[in-house]
Amino acid sequence: MSIRVELGSRLRAVAGAAVVLASFLTAGAAAAATPAVAVTNVNLRAGPSTSFPTVVTVPAGATLATYGCLADYSWCDVALGSVRGWMAAQYIKVVPSAGASPVVMTAAVAAGLGIAAVAFNQSYWNTHYVGRPWYGQWNRYYGPYARGPVGHVGATRCYNGACRHVGATRGPAGNTVVRRGVVIR
Repeated sequence: MSIRVELGSRLRAVAGAAVVLASFLTAGAAAAATPAVAVTNVNLRAGPSTSFPTVVTVPAGATLATYGCLADYSWCDVALGSVRGWMAAQYIKVVPSAGASPVVMTAAVAAGLGIAAVAFNQSYWNTHYVGRPWYGQWNRYYGPYARGPVGHVGATRCYNGACRHVGATRGPAGNTVVRRGVVIR
């Protein structure tokens, strides 16, 4: 009996510590958001492309919280109140400091403010969009985004002054058409 009571007490203590840690991490993440405003009326999307569904239309001048941007700073993860989504960076003006005038989001501005490069993935989708009418359609929306651009994908390798392209060429459906000189369909 005393072993069960002691074990139960320890489990409650561990669970309590986990709750405190989770609230601390959540508060830290919220504190990491950079204040911003919407430049114009713009759609907040469920992913970093206009092919994703609209979560909400953000009115011009609305206050946003910026949590990060894609590595190329073309799209950013923002929140309008408690609603999270993706907005094209060109429609975001960040507030560099209290009382300062907002400036348009660019890679240089983001780097100067310490806005992190973040990735979009299914975990983000599952965290923020459960219950939305399009929630169960991840593959429909993410499929075109995941395929990447049409054209060369890979890198140019150089050694002793000689360079060659290493990688693949993608077709319009995202399929690999040519890999290292061999046609693949």
